[in-house]
Amino acid sequence: MEAELFTIRCDINQTIQIPEVSHIAIITDTIYAAYQIFNSLIHPYQYQSIAILKDLRGFFNKHSSNSIEFWDCPSNNNQPLHSIVNKKTKKFNFTPLFSCKLSWDFNKKSECDDILKTWKITFQVFNNKDR
Repeated sequence: MEAELFTIRCDINQTIQIPEVSHIAIITDTIYAAYQIFNSLIHPYQYQSIAILKDLRGFFNKHSSNSIEFWDCPSNNNQPLHSIVNKKTKKFNFTPLFSCKLSWDFNKKSECDDILKTWKITFQVFNNKDR
C-alpha cells in the first residue's frame, strides 16, 4: 500500500510540474490505495496522503478547471491499455550515470556522513568558544 501511494505521489509530483497539464488520469491496479489519499481517518499511510494532497492543492489552485481522475485497471483483466503500459515499463532500461549512487546503502551512508560533518563543525565551534 505504501509503495502504491508513493508511486502515485511521484507521478502526481512530476506531472504537475508540466505547465500544459490540466487533467491527470491515474491508472492503477489497486484503487484502494487511491482511496487512502482522501481518507481523513487516521491510517499508517497518512504521510504519503498528506504529501499527495499538498501537491494536488497546488495543482487545483493553478486553475479552477484542473482535474484528476482515478481508473481502476486490475492486472488480471487483460485490458489492452494495461498490457501496453506493462510491456513498455518492463522494457524500459534505465542506465544510471552513477550506479553506485542509486543504492539505498549509498544514500544512507551519505546522509550519515552529512550528519557527522555537521556534528563535527558544531562541536568545533563550541570547543573554540570555550578557549
